[in-house]
Amino acid sequence: MKSILYGSLLTCMIFSGCATNQGPEYDGKSYNQIKTYELGTVTSVRPVVISDDGTGTFIGAIVGTVLGTTLGGGRGTTLTTLAGGLGGAYVGSEVGKANASELFIDLDNGQDIVTVVKGKGYNVGDRVQVIKAHGKVEQVYILE
Repeated sequence: MKSILYGSLLTCMIFSGCATNQGPEYDGKSYNQIKTYELGTVTSVRPVVISDDGTGTFIGAIVGTVLGTTLGGGRGTTLTTLAGGLGGAYVGSEVGKANASELFIDLDNGQDIVTVVKGKGYNVGDRVQVIKAHGKVEQVYILE
């Protein structure tokens, strides 16, 4: 059982290091689409938290369950497996959260928008470029 766990961890480490993060990340379906952008000024910033989309909870539950099966013996294995799964799900959901900023932006075309972007570092008065595709904001860059 431990060899399966170690093999899984090794496989994850090998495949997770293949891409370098030199800029924003796009999903496989949107990288070749035509996008538009607009310029604007940030008028208000509020820190928010983006909740886990379920991925962290799922992965945490699996890892916790696998680790729980390695603990305990006999009837105790069932309890440690259950506790490991529940504990892993909770930890995974917490890890899956992300700090973000809710930005109120006055676009140069006169329109006011509100969007939430991952990360911090935006300030009132920042000039920004808002990249949109299909009516959704994909990225917000601070202009130098």
